[in-house]
Amino acid sequence: MSGHSKWATIKHKKAALDAKRGKSFTRIIKEIMIAARSGGDPDGNPRLRTAILAAKGVSMPSDNIKKAIMRGTGELEGGQIDEVMFEGYGPGGAAVLVNVATDNRNRTVSDIRHIFSKNGGNMGEQGSVAWMFERKSQIYVPGDKVTEDQLMNVVLDAGGDDLRDDGDRWMILSAPEAHDAVLKALENSRIPSEEASIAMVPKNLIKLEGKNASGMLRLSEALEDHDDVQSVFSNFDIDEKELEAMAQ
Repeated sequence: MSGHSKWATIKHKKAALDAKRGKSFTRIIKEIMIAARSGGDPDGNPRLRTAILAAKGVSMPSDNIKKAIMRGTGELEGGQIDEVMFEGYGPGGAAVLVNVATDNRNRTVSDIRHIFSKNGGNMGEQGSVAWMFERKSQIYVPGDKVTEDQLMNVVLDAGGDDLRDDGDRWMILSAPEAHDAVLKALENSRIPSEEASIAMVPKNLIKLEGKNASGMLRLSEALEDHDDVQSVFSNFDIDEKELEAMAQ
């Protein structure tokens, strides 16, 4: 299987963006609302179940979760949110996908276009870079909680495709249809997961260095920092030594 984006790994190592608890709450609440449109019962809605697990992972109060579900199903007002995927290019020609959840599409389009332009990138038309990615279940497990052999057995038996060493944690890649089964298998085996989502995984990576590398990181951070952005996917790769040099 081809490589995956290093952006999730870089974010994890920098430990800065998602440390903003309020922003994390807002993103998860939007995801719960969107997921709940397909049904408010998590037992019959894998996407909603995954969103609820993410909410519990950041200690979101049960009442907040319940209200978000009710907004999504229409039982409460305030659930008018559109999910949109923007496409574009960053410094060095890296492909970028930006998943947003917004109640004002025109405002968000203008904002995202401005962020691309300001940080050395440019917005593309729909379909311009999406073909470079595959939809995959992406689950992260703390590296100190389980051995590779133990995790491999659980993942393969549940229908997972690939297990990778991601530094201090493991990354499990599967077909989207196997997402729920792999999560359940981990839960049944009492193996904790840190993150779980359906991600856009690049088929191939493009290596960036110097100004292109630092510029791409600035663009990624600026996009992630926007209130309407749920996730950012890209096909860039940056050498570990390059990252260490930028961190100094």
